[in-house]
Amino acid sequence: MKPALQLKLSHQLKLTPQLQQSIRLLQLSTIELSQEVEGIVQESLLVELQDARLIPANDDYAEIESSNHETNNESKNAETLPSENSNKGNEEYDSGTEWQQENFPTYQVLEDDDYDEPQIPAKPTTLREHLLSQVACSQRVSEFTRKIITLLIDSLDDDGYLTQSLDELNAFLPPELEIDPHDLEIALKDLQALDPVGVGARNLQECLLIQLQAMPAQTPYRSEAFKIVAEHLHIWASHDYGQIKKLLGCNDKALQAIQKLITHLNPKPGAEFNASIERYVIPDIIIKKKSSVWVAELNMAALPRLNINHLYANILRQNGTANNLSSQLTEAKWLIKNIQQRSQTILQVATAIATRQQQFFEHGEVAMRPLVLREIAEILNLHESTVSRVTTQKFMHTPRGIFELKYFFVSLLATDTGGSCSATAIRALIKELVKQENTKKPLSDSKIAAILMQQGIVVARRTITKYREILQIPPANLRKSF
Repeated sequence: MKPALQLKLSHQLKLTPQLQQSIRLLQLSTIELSQEVEGIVQESLLVELQDARLIPANDDYAEIESSNHETNNESKNAETLPSENSNKGNEEYDSGTEWQQENFPTYQVLEDDDYDEPQIPAKPTTLREHLLSQVACSQRVSEFTRKIITLLIDSLDDDGYLTQSLDELNAFLPPELEIDPHDLEIALKDLQALDPVGVGARNLQECLLIQLQAMPAQTPYRSEAFKIVAEHLHIWASHDYGQIKKLLGCNDKALQAIQKLITHLNPKPGAEFNASIERYVIPDIIIKKKSSVWVAELNMAALPRLNINHLYANILRQNGTANNLSSQLTEAKWLIKNIQQRSQTILQVATAIATRQQQFFEHGEVAMRPLVLREIAEILNLHESTVSRVTTQKFMHTPRGIFELKYFFVSLLATDTGGSCSATAIRALIKELVKQENTKKPLSDSKIAAILMQQGIVVARRTITKYREILQIPPANLRKSF
C-alpha cells in the first residue's frame, strides 16, 4: 500500500491569556480577588492600588455598563466572561498617545475623621489556656498532680470531654514516671473541679452530674434531677414524661421545674472556647428599594481600586522601546478591564435574580419563587457555567440578611392548581407550622404534609421528613412536652 496524504479541517478553541485571567477572576470571592490583586500590584510597576479611603464619585462607575456591553453575546459561546479580541492582547504601547485614566473610575478623598481603621480582634483564649491558668494559680495541687492534670488537659476534645479512658492513658505513660491509676483518678477529680463546670467528663451523663453536684444543695428539685440523670437518662431522652412521673412520684408542675433545671445544663462545656472567629462577609451586591421596586447595586467598597502608575507610563511614552514596561502596561490594562467586566457580570446576574425574587425581599422565605441557573443564563445570554461562577462565593445584602447569590436558586415543586412552589418556601412553611404547633400534640410529618395539601401544595411525607432534618427540627415524639 502506497502512503497517502490526507487533509482534515478541525476547529479548536484556544483561550487567550486575557480570557484565562477573566475566568479566574470571575470565580474568585471578594477576599480572594483582593489577595490576587495585591499580589499583582506588588509585582507590576504599571498598576497601583489606590488608598482604601478613596470613595468612588457619583456615576463614575456607570461607564462600565456601556464599555463592555457589546461583548456580552460572546460569553455564551466561550463559556466565559466577555473579553477583548486576542489580537489586542499583544498590542504595543503607542508612544505618541498620552495615557490618561478616562476609562477608569475616579474617586473622592475623604477626610481622615471619616475613615475608621479596621480593628484587629484579640486572639480568643483557648480551653487549654483557660484550664492551665487555673491550675497554675491553684495552691492546693502538688507539682506532681499538676503535671498529670496538664496531661489530662491535653487529652480533652473540643467540647471539654476526656474521650480516652484512664487505663488507656496510663498505658502510654513511661514506667519511670511511676504514675498509677489512682494518681490519674485524683488528677481527674481536680480537673473536673475547674471552670467551666463539667469539663473533664468522660460522657454526657457524667458531665451533667458534675454540673448538678456543683449547684447549691438547696436548689429546688436538684435531687430529683440528679436521680433522673443518674438512673433514667435514656427515658428522659425519649421524652416519656409519663414514665418519669411514675418513677419520681411527682406532678406536672414539679416535672416542668425539673425539665427547666436539666435543660439549662451545658452538654458541651468546652465549646465556647473553641468557637471559631466569625467570618465577616463583604457583600458584592446591595439590594435597595427604589420607587416600590427592589433593585441591585454594586457595593463599591468591595471593588479593588486600580489605576495606571503615571510615572512609569510617562517613561514608556517617552521611550517606546521599553518592551518590558510595554508588556506590563498591556497586562495592567487587561487586569483593570477584567475586574470591570467581572463586576458588570455580577451586577447583571444579581439584577436578574432581584427581578425574579421581588416577593422574597418583601415577604421573606415563604415567598421565594423557584429559580434555576438555566433561566438566568438564557435571559442574559450567558452560559450556565458562567452563571454558576458568578453566584459562587458572591454575596448579596438584602433587607432579609446577607445571602450567597446561589441561595436564590431553588428547585420547584408542583401544586394542585398547576403552579409551582420553591423548596425554600416549603421549608419556611414547615418551620412556621412547627413554631405554631401545640407542643403537647406536635405535628407529625404526615400531618404537616396534609396541612400543606390543604393549602394546595402537594408534598410527600418523606419530602417533609427530609426538609425537617435539613432544618434540624426533631421528630414529633422528641418535640412533645407535657
